[in-house]
Amino acid sequence: MATLVADRAEVAPRAAKATSRARRYGQGWIAWLFAAPAVAFYTLFVLVPMVRTVQYSFYEWDGIGPSPWVGLDNYVRVFTDPELSGTIVNAFELIVFFSGIPVLLGLAIAATIRRIATSRLAVVARTVLFVPQVIPLVAAGIAWSWLLSSTGLVNQLLSAIGLEGVTRAWLGDFATALPAVGVIGAWVLLGLCTLLLLAGLSKIDPALYEAARLDGAGPMREFFSITVPSLRQEIGVCVTVTVIAALASFDIVYIATQGGPGNTTMVPGLEIYYQAFVERQVGVASALAVVLVVLVLVCVLPVQRLTREES
Repeated sequence: MATLVADRAEVAPRAAKATSRARRYGQGWIAWLFAAPAVAFYTLFVLVPMVRTVQYSFYEWDGIGPSPWVGLDNYVRVFTDPELSGTIVNAFELIVFFSGIPVLLGLAIAATIRRIATSRLAVVARTVLFVPQVIPLVAAGIAWSWLLSSTGLVNQLLSAIGLEGVTRAWLGDFATALPAVGVIGAWVLLGLCTLLLLAGLSKIDPALYEAARLDGAGPMREFFSITVPSLRQEIGVCVTVTVIAALASFDIVYIATQGGPGNTTMVPGLEIYYQAFVERQVGVASALAVVLVVLVLVCVLPVQRLTREES
């Protein structure tokens, strides 16, 4: 009798474990069934095109006829052809405007709004700054094209204050076209960065600022000793988003300048479009697309790693 009781005592935990495993196994299959449509669409419209892009990059193909194997020739052309490599240089120059200005200016604006958080001005400022995020990029590009034209509002204001000599077609001048596109991108991304940083500021303990004031710290000391170190993760997110926007920019450039004048504002995304659908050089376009993905990863992964290590 005692032996039978002991056997039952050993069997019961095993049965419970087996039942638990079966329940988890069943729940896992149910979860995969719910995720299956999303996984199927992601595989069909993201993973498969990525693999085919890498495949096309090793061929010379016009999209219709035969596609002879050329190996790495398309990649060699990307880095040796000034027209193609110049687009990469332009994209890195846009990082200064798309990433540097929104993050730095967003930090200053977020810190200022935090100080007047209880006033109506803070609500109005948040609303106005976020407006570019709800405006389609095509509409933003068209509006800024009007503002920066030779007879646009910007030149009219400059003429009104006696600076007629400075006026020009900002998007049509070889010297100012790329910075003008960068200003448009900075305007679009400033609101997003500001709101992300404001959300990060809300998690900082106010006691830290009170302690700093008791120690005699001023606003600048508080900013650099408390605000900036506490926002490492948010700054990392802002830098990641804005760097990707700079390297993969297409909408604003296409609407505002279409890569001109000359190729001064040509960026990889727009060059890929022209090579694939205008020049019918699908292999070269695919190689440039692969290089662009690698550049995005090279720029973004260190930022993520540094942010994770610091946190």
